[in-house]
Amino acid sequence: MSKTILIVDDSASLRQVVNIALSGAGYNVIEACDGQDGLTKLDGTKIHLIVSDVNMPNMNGIEFVKAVKQNAEYKFTPIIMLTTESQDDMVQKGKEAGAKAWLVKPFRPEQMLDAVSKLVMP
Repeated sequence: MSKTILIVDDSASLRQVVNIALSGAGYNVIEACDGQDGLTKLDGTKIHLIVSDVNMPNMNGIEFVKAVKQNAEYKFTPIIMLTTESQDDMVQKGKEAGAKAWLVKPFRPEQMLDAVSKLVMP
């Protein structure tokens, strides 16, 4: 059974690039356009990993991570932040919120797949 990954990013083109990379590696992908939309996708479906942007409208990535970690069903789901933000204080906020990894855009698909494979157990 393939693993399911939720991508949360307000950029449709970036979601498409990540989706192609992950789908090509055999993962099922669910997409959300911002943190609010991401939370609606956490409807009891088994999600093995979340990839989230930081800067998004309606609910940013840090708020989204905090909200996910409050949900008993998803609080142990690993989250990768995929963002243009690289400042130490922002990375620290992400880690404090519960993010497990931090990838900076632009990224290479193999970087993403490497990070995903370390966090998604076979």
